[in-house]
Amino acid sequence: MLTSLYNRYKPYYADNLRLAMPIVVSQIGHTLVHLADSVIVGHFAGTIQLAAVSLVNSLFMLILVLGMGIAYGLTPLIAQENGRKNYDECGKLLSNSLIINFLISLLLYGFVHLGTLLIIDHIGQSPEVVAYAKPYLGYLGISIIPLMIFQTFKQFAEGLGFTKQAMFVSIWGNVINIILGIIFVKGMFGIAPMGVKGVGLSTLIDRTLMAIAMSVYVMRSKYFKIYIEKFRIGFIDKVRAFKIAKIGAPVALQYSFEISAFSGAAILIGTIGAVEQAAHQVAINLAAVTYMMASGIASAATIKTGNNFGKSNFTDLRRSAIASYHVILVFMSTTALFFILANTVLPYIYTEDIAVINIAAQLLIIAGFFQLFDGTQVVGLGVLRGIGDVNIPTIITFIAYWVVGIPLGYLLGITLELGVNGIWYGLTFGLLTASILLFFRFQNKTRLLAK
Repeated sequence: MLTSLYNRYKPYYADNLRLAMPIVVSQIGHTLVHLADSVIVGHFAGTIQLAAVSLVNSLFMLILVLGMGIAYGLTPLIAQENGRKNYDECGKLLSNSLIINFLISLLLYGFVHLGTLLIIDHIGQSPEVVAYAKPYLGYLGISIIPLMIFQTFKQFAEGLGFTKQAMFVSIWGNVINIILGIIFVKGMFGIAPMGVKGVGLSTLIDRTLMAIAMSVYVMRSKYFKIYIEKFRIGFIDKVRAFKIAKIGAPVALQYSFEISAFSGAAILIGTIGAVEQAAHQVAINLAAVTYMMASGIASAATIKTGNNFGKSNFTDLRRSAIASYHVILVFMSTTALFFILANTVLPYIYTEDIAVINIAAQLLIIAGFFQLFDGTQVVGLGVLRGIGDVNIPTIITFIAYWVVGIPLGYLLGITLELGVNGIWYGLTFGLLTASILLFFRFQNKTRLLAK
């Protein structure tokens, strides 16, 4: 039976993986920026500054995914129009998306500068942690502007099936970020030690260079010439802007409901103690890497689904989507096993503080259990985005994380005093809820299309 199943979906496995692997590398690039920041600060600046990185990343990730969600609205539209061979429309959509994303980036920067930096003193965190967190958050806030420009051209290229270029830009961007981060944090070549501020500055420089590289590639490459003939800087119209926002805004909310739940968890954990917060940062960083890899597979599912939807090829659409589910189950089962078996070793990547390592090791076992749920829910979202189904999935994510996950985490972790583990149990149940509800939604929608 397994052989028959494999043979049936084998062409789709190969096609999806070919498209997904470069996106996986590119997607984890965003997470590796924060992972590198945590590793560098953990080894060269100490536990308190690592806790500051945890606090900032928890707050900033919410802002980051809002922006990325808006930018993501371009990808399924480009895939669909490419499937219809409507090449001029692709260039017009890119023009609109670039303006929308730039304006959104300014809005998000203003939110960081005027909002988050003001409230950070009033959420029950250690004053010493907050003092280190503010300058780091300031640099990350500015970096959202070049990052959104990079995302615009990345999503455009990936929507057309060109996924390797953003991967290479992300790889080199992370290399630059790591090198500059070590130089700035430690203080080398005549530069005074900057501590946690150093990784913020290196991230800003990295994202600026990535934006320049990706935009130049798209505008100069012969592969995109036919698609960008109607591209105009400053061109925007209500109809196309609405089409992008109609998908991008719900996707942004989907991301924000999940990430804000984890950010809320980090804030709850911060009220327990700085050591627990640092341990949470270690474990969530590792889980975020596998999540972003899974979201790369989900992005490929979106592109294939959107392209098949544009061609009205609904049989291939459903089979390709099911193949993506198979791939994610195998992948996340592997990462789950890795987290559980290496739970006492992996925290040493970040720190040598034994108290932090012991707590992080416990959290990695819990992370191992929620890997399958995390993977299947993100693929479900990806497939549904490809066909433009974003509103009901947005409601599902809200219920899963803010009706189930966070309240249950608070009950178990704070009220019943299970501590950081209890909060993570709540998050696990939230992911389980999302994965089940989104799978049922996927089944219903794709069966209707295939008939």
